[in-house]
Amino acid sequence: MEFKIIFKTSRKAVIELSGQGAYYTKTYDILLDGVKALDSEKTVETLTGLKPDTDYRLKLVRGEETSEETVFRTDYEYVTLDVKRFHAFGDGRHDDTAAIQAAIMACPQHGRVYLPKGVYAVTSLFLKSDLTIDIGKDAVLLGTKDRSSLPILPGMTQSYDEKEDYNLGSWEGNPLNSFASMITGIHVSNVVITGEGVLEGNSAVGDWWREDRSEFEAYRPRMIFLNGCKNVTVQGLTVQNSPAWNLHPYFSEDIRFIGLTLLNPWDSPNTDGMDPESVNGLEVVGVRFSLGDDCIALKSGKYYMGHKYKTPTQNVEIRQCFMQHGHGGVSIGSEMAGGVKNVHAKDCIFQNTDRGLRIKTRRGRGKDAVVEGICFEDIRMDHVRTPFVVNCYYNCCDPDRHSDYVKSKRPLPVDGRTPEVNQLSFKNIECHNCHVAGAFLYGLPEKKISLVEFENITVDYAENPIPMEPAMMDDVDEEATLMGLYINNVGRLVTQNVRIKGSRGTAFDVHNVDEWIADGEKRCNCSADAQARACAGDRKPDGGE
Repeated sequence: MEFKIIFKTSRKAVIELSGQGAYYTKTYDILLDGVKALDSEKTVETLTGLKPDTDYRLKLVRGEETSEETVFRTDYEYVTLDVKRFHAFGDGRHDDTAAIQAAIMACPQHGRVYLPKGVYAVTSLFLKSDLTIDIGKDAVLLGTKDRSSLPILPGMTQSYDEKEDYNLGSWEGNPLNSFASMITGIHVSNVVITGEGVLEGNSAVGDWWREDRSEFEAYRPRMIFLNGCKNVTVQGLTVQNSPAWNLHPYFSEDIRFIGLTLLNPWDSPNTDGMDPESVNGLEVVGVRFSLGDDCIALKSGKYYMGHKYKTPTQNVEIRQCFMQHGHGGVSIGSEMAGGVKNVHAKDCIFQNTDRGLRIKTRRGRGKDAVVEGICFEDIRMDHVRTPFVVNCYYNCCDPDRHSDYVKSKRPLPVDGRTPEVNQLSFKNIECHNCHVAGAFLYGLPEKKISLVEFENITVDYAENPIPMEPAMMDDVDEEATLMGLYINNVGRLVTQNVRIKGSRGTAFDVHNVDEWIADGEKRCNCSADAQARACAGDRKPDGGE
């Protein structure tokens, strides 16, 4: 058994197994200094209760199988500041914001702010650099339902010389006034937020989910908002019942989310798991999602921020995650005017999500809205209604979303408003019990998806499929079921060992593809619909192999 230590503090260490499955694995024991510390069935696991600045010997055992022993040393810790010594009550009734904030501001470098067991009612806590916050087991940060008690982050403030803007608040890709989040970081670095405790947004008992896209004094808060931050790790916590997006790193660098559990009711509106926006360097490992919207949605500004700052979300690694009940497993867009590049997702489970990979873009996002270098591999999907979706006609959330310019299927002039999708690779993916379509890829005729690769893909279908639209775009069947791989407006399509079983009609429904290489052979130039149908007709009409 191979493993590595991917994160540690003065009090804990996180291990990740290699080649042992996606998210779950066969049960194994963790031995610390020769003594069993715990057993686990997860590929990413946390050891807690360690002592600071101490050497430990670590070994994994499963039956007769044993890993090599690894020696590691926990981090140095100068002091722990218990928030109850700062007059935090932890009784769920008193407002403990000021007491916890005092502990944060008083914490020295190499110190730790600790929240022991209790329920701490808070409004917004603000981070500072070089800080570790440890939210202990059975400790709960309880959010407020009272909007009037929350500070507001202004969307834009003009500099004194009127040459620059200072952006604090953000809402769905625009610089708009928003309520400060439960945990808010503004231009801080070297921060760890860790623990076995819970961030409870308390939104189910308030009115945060009423008219969820409306502004009431300001737009809804997230649970954790990191604006202009660097080297921040959030580890171990359960984050639930968020007013809006759960985690929102924004114009930040080197952000890590490890071993989290993100929970919102399936019908809660706009409660994405995490929405990294214009982030360079993101690692998401061992996170479980069960939500009311996209599990992960990679963004880079809708119009103003994307066009002015041209800052893509890039260099993203997602692995060992379990995604349930969201609209999409890993989504890109739709607010991505600055582009999304170099995304690698592997060793994940997608279960009961509407889509697996979901790219949402449209005319108007602009020439900097480039999606490229996207790779998904070693993923298992079950009851994902449409596993692969690339939608260049996204018709939600914009005033002109149903305009002729957005929805026209005719080639339009390529100009500064035209987005671009390039280099999509899908390898070693099993998709079982699909409902709507194996894939639905619809590029722009004037700017086709440059390259799509499907390798070692298996798709089969649910016995009682639930109909829905394969993508949110105009002029698409809203009651579709059992479609094969629908692919339209692609430059180069490569399919290798793709098995479609149980689709209604043809397995490959290919249109306007310049070049199609199937199992190493050039299939044909499929730029004409009739020719595409002839190609797809080589497959059995029932979609069998």
